[in-house]
Amino acid sequence: MAINLDLVIETDEDSIDMKAGLDTMQGVSDSVRCVAESILTENVPERQTSKSKVRTRLKKSFKGSYGHIFSLDVFDPKLQKRLNSIGRPAFVELLTYFISESLYQDSHPLSDKAHKVLDSLGKKAEDVVKQLRKSSLKNIHEISVKFNHDVKVRYRKSAYEQKVIAKFNQNTAMVLQATPSDEKVDLNVVITRLNIHTGNGRLQIEGKYETVAFGFGTHYKSVKLKAKKIFSENLNYNNGLENDKWKYLKISASPIKLKDGKIVK
Repeated sequence: MAINLDLVIETDEDSIDMKAGLDTMQGVSDSVRCVAESILTENVPERQTSKSKVRTRLKKSFKGSYGHIFSLDVFDPKLQKRLNSIGRPAFVELLTYFISESLYQDSHPLSDKAHKVLDSLGKKAEDVVKQLRKSSLKNIHEISVKFNHDVKVRYRKSAYEQKVIAKFNQNTAMVLQATPSDEKVDLNVVITRLNIHTGNGRLQIEGKYETVAFGFGTHYKSVKLKAKKIFSENLNYNNGLENDKWKYLKISASPIKLKDGKIVK
């Protein structure tokens, strides 16, 4: 079973800069392979090689904006069996999730099947995110940073039905330059999502409408159980309630900011 995808670089021109375009395609390939290999082998690869049992392959191109059809192929019976058990829909959900997490973006809630796979990765789920930020995502943004072309990665359910699973542009490129701040801020928040293995999740600040990523400043295993339960119980309590009935937590946090001051985590 192959996962068919495509890469679209949005431009009105008939051509793009070759170096930046190839860097972007390399970044997309590395990102997809990193997520796939991490899910299927439960080990996060530090680099991808031609000998890998999980590889991407270019297909024939298509008319329109510059792009390429490609596939994710697995060349190992054991890993192929695991991919079959996960299924295309859940795998695509996870691919979307990991790219969104790497860019500090919110994503749609995972299905039970996809969530079970994510839970099985445990702490390695955070390692996947860190690995994507090292170079893959930087390469993806080459064409956006240098020539202001937007990039889309789509899942090709069929020749006539494609679903956008990731978008990249100059704004998402800026997110990769976010840096930790030494300041402390006191906030009233509600927990909207929490990974019980990594301690990462999303919260909503009182008076705000958008959620923001959060994590603990220390290894999650060293966080006291009492503190962990405060966060998980807040999530459970507010689940399904109208926001005027939410119970808020008071926290002290250090933000990770963009150059313009926007907090991304």
